[in-house]
Amino acid sequence: MTKGDLYHKEIIKRILEEGCLDKNPRPHYADGTAAHTLSVNHGMCTYDLTKGESPLITLRPIAIKSSIGELLWIYQDQSNDLKLLKDKYNVSWWDDWNIGNDTIGSVYGETVRRHELVKNLIEGMQKDPDGRRHIISLWQEDDFKEKHGLKPCAFLTQWNIRHGRDGVDYLDMSLTQRSSDFLTAGCINQVQYLVFQYMIARHLNLTPGRFTWFYNNIQIYDRHIEQAKELLNRNSVECNPIIELNPDKSNFYDFTVDDVTIKDYPKQLIKTKNPQLKFDLGI
Repeated sequence: MTKGDLYHKEIIKRILEEGCLDKNPRPHYADGTAAHTLSVNHGMCTYDLTKGESPLITLRPIAIKSSIGELLWIYQDQSNDLKLLKDKYNVSWWDDWNIGNDTIGSVYGETVRRHELVKNLIEGMQKDPDGRRHIISLWQEDDFKEKHGLKPCAFLTQWNIRHGRDGVDYLDMSLTQRSSDFLTAGCINQVQYLVFQYMIARHLNLTPGRFTWFYNNIQIYDRHIEQAKELLNRNSVECNPIIELNPDKSNFYDFTVDDVTIKDYPKQLIKTKNPQLKFDLGI
């Protein structure tokens, strides 16, 4: 199994065995019913990219292109425009957080644009490669004072350049997530930020090194319990997924969804052996 499959089953098992049921949840389902969750606090998943370790799972199909599109919408387009997200990337899963003007308000891509977060990150690492202050934070309290939809879940990345003893300069990155709706987005968030790491590494002429995902609260919704049990009973598809970027591009702002290829990841076989499951969204 992929390392992503291994972590996926470990986390599901932990939540089902140890998770606490919330009493007064904020989210609700589309029919108005309160969306309760089982959750646990604190954990991490880490991957050595030089050894081919990957957060991709084979236990169900993953919307890889859509997740990369959402990532580019936030950090490359630096947008909160839901029409752009739908027209350019065919992603509509943010529609439930539309604040009424076809945007999600002053969060995510708007925060990146307003505070020049990507520009500052790239320039910072170019000027001070050994610095330990290369951080992108989407958690900006002043921005939250304005009307907005959902506050950022995957909100913090920290970046470090490591001079390997093998003479190679590596880019390591960690993603911190305050909350993860694990069955629907746990894999997606890891994959999209891993692609982000690959793109920034290419921009800086570095080699992707280690990717680590820290989660604070990770949950399974009450209407997802049976799906969780089904995932535990599924067998993985043998593969070794490797992310590759278009070799003709190096500028982060030039990459498109189509410039990302995942080798040795048999999507059709995964779809046949482990078909997609339905998950009611907690809004």
